[in-house]
Amino acid sequence: MLSDSHRGSVKDFVNFNAKQDAELLHKAMKGIGTDEGTILMLLTSRSNNQRQEIKAAYKKAHGKDLVSALKSELGGLFETLVVALMTPPISYDASQLHKALKGAGTDDDVLIEILASRTCAQIKDVVKVYKKECGGKLEKDITGDTSGHFQKLLVILLQGSRDEGVDEDRIENDAKELFAAGEGKVGTDVEKFINILGNRSHEHLRLVFDAYKKLAGSDIEDSIEGETTGNLENLMLAVVKCAKSVPAYFAESLNGSMRRAGTDDQTLMRIMVSRSETDMLDIRACFKKMYGASLYNTIQDDTAGDYGKALLYLCGGND
Repeated sequence: MLSDSHRGSVKDFVNFNAKQDAELLHKAMKGIGTDEGTILMLLTSRSNNQRQEIKAAYKKAHGKDLVSALKSELGGLFETLVVALMTPPISYDASQLHKALKGAGTDDDVLIEILASRTCAQIKDVVKVYKKECGGKLEKDITGDTSGHFQKLLVILLQGSRDEGVDEDRIENDAKELFAAGEGKVGTDVEKFINILGNRSHEHLRLVFDAYKKLAGSDIEDSIEGETTGNLENLMLAVVKCAKSVPAYFAESLNGSMRRAGTDDQTLMRIMVSRSETDMLDIRACFKKMYGASLYNTIQDDTAGDYGKALLYLCGGND
């Protein structure tokens, strides 16, 4: 696959002019009624870096914060989506983690999604930004809110220090250890799973999973599903899926957020915003292949109004 940035559906807008864009947004919010169409067209067709420049230009011209202005004009899911688009990606991840930990009860799905899918460098940045913007230590907040093996694997992922590259000498051995720790014994040696899944590189893990399949006659996912339950199972499966293919992991999450009674808008929105500049084109291709329908049509059937339109722009086209 090409490097991430080429596979996004949202790219830098050509002939970009921050000052001009700031004025267009100002006009769209001035007077009676708000021109939501202009707001959604403009913000979904600029990259996040460009949106930050628009924010600065707006403040300079009008002496107030653009995000606050947008919030006072918009409402509901569309407002939430616009605020997400206006937030720098690492800050957005940090704020989502903070919300997941600080709300009533812990939203484990958000912890799982972000920590399983982000690169080591991204995770390290999130930890820094979390401390600066959310006023606490992410590791401390996670350990305060989780327990057991689930907590242990989250903390390992939080270090953002996976091994690099492939260690040929260890592939066979890792596969054997995983087999011996799970299907090969009564009870499960969860520590072994956590150590290998949490510390090896994705390239290395893919080869280990192939070796495991030859050895066990089944996929590593089957073993995890048979040996673990609850949050730990969900986290391990997410780590395995992301090692195999991050776009396929997100395609599956998007499908799960829509194809059931009621839409899980928070998940849908978070993925569409956070992947729009990285690998949305690959996610769309995986979605089509896995579900035989286009992501675009699925979003269209599941959402409405300006919120739905904005998501379709982020999707970037119909397959």
